[in-house]
Amino acid sequence: MEPLITILLTTYNRAHLIGETLDSIIAQTYTNWECIIVDDNSMDNTKIVVNEFVNSDDRIKYLVKDKLIKQGLPAGRNIGIKKAKGQYLVFFDDDDIVHYQLIEICVKEFSKNKNIDFVHYEKQSFEGAFNKDSLELILNFETEQLEGNIYEKIVLGTLPLASCTVMWKTELFEEDLFKEELMYAEEWECYSRILIKNKLRGVYIKEPLYFNRKHSKSNTGEFWSNDPIRMSSYVKAQQLVCENLIDSNLMTNKLKKYFYHKSYTLKSKLIISKLLEQSFMNKVYFWIYPLKFNLYKFLK
Repeated sequence: MEPLITILLTTYNRAHLIGETLDSIIAQTYTNWECIIVDDNSMDNTKIVVNEFVNSDDRIKYLVKDKLIKQGLPAGRNIGIKKAKGQYLVFFDDDDIVHYQLIEICVKEFSKNKNIDFVHYEKQSFEGAFNKDSLELILNFETEQLEGNIYEKIVLGTLPLASCTVMWKTELFEEDLFKEELMYAEEWECYSRILIKNKLRGVYIKEPLYFNRKHSKSNTGEFWSNDPIRMSSYVKAQQLVCENLIDSNLMTNKLKKYFYHKSYTLKSKLIISKLLEQSFMNKVYFWIYPLKFNLYKFLK
């Protein structure tokens, strides 16, 4: 029987953490899934740890990326997407924990709502050791229908669609893969692009089903430490989304204000370079925005 769900897990040097992630996957109450692990040529004992799971569960597939392929998480995810057999696809990270009902709950939502394209759920951060005993059986939860200009909420951050908090229809990634040059905010750019391109409908589950581990060696931890690779990737992602909105004729005044703010705070005109080409008024607003922004902060 073909798996209904594909879990895609990219990894690099996480021998000390990935076992805990895989334990939480194997514990899923819904069982018709495959888990594709793409290793970015780890230099620790990740292969040994993962092979113990591969040998005991044939739903788990392990691939080591060809060294000639670009290094990084986006390239690994793209390899996994092309191998996916499931009708639905979900991305997990190699240092996090998932609730044992995550897949079961998402599958039920897809079954109840035949016209939806994705299911989004909340995440909860933790530090140090994860307390598995804190996970309780979920019987009731609140949901919200997502439709209309979802892309605007994603761009503005009012709907925090993180990389591992969405289960998608796999077909959505057939023509829209991750940008492999991005080493941060690659999921924000990819998800925004998919939502800008397609009029999708989804369900938001207001319950934490994913638990992300906070530590300094994560991509997010490196970004907040001002790692230059993560920072330049963030700027590039902002530029790509801004240009995509312009090309799709979906740039609103609210979104313009967002990108002007990002351009100012990140000190990069690159983000709004295409926006500035559009009209003289855009150039004028670009120069007066810092004054308006600082005045607003002062008055507040």
